[in-house]
Amino acid sequence: MNDTNRIYTPKGRIDASNAAAAEKEILAQLEAADFKLVIDLSQVEYLSSAGLRVLLIAAKKAKQNAGQTVLAAPRAAILEVFKMSGFDKIMKITSNCDEGLAMIANT
Repeated sequence: MNDTNRIYTPKGRIDASNAAAAEKEILAQLEAADFKLVIDLSQVEYLSSAGLRVLLIAAKKAKQNAGQTVLAAPRAAILEVFKMSGFDKIMKITSNCDEGLAMIANT
């Protein structure tokens, strides 16, 4: 499979107003990528608790299907949200997509 098919890049905000649509889109991408997906967060400006829930659902779905999700290139403010919420302890976070792709290649 082409690596570009294993990278999903949401843009803008992931919050209560669009969490359902974001969840549907990420899960579709995850399935299309055989449950091995790098979520490139470099273009996400804001992530609410609803957005965190979407990422957690994707991670659980990947794990249920012997896959993995990796969060890549979050902005400093988003990384701080991950640290405050403890997400940095339960999800893999890399500084760029290449590191994320290398990580999912080993699952």
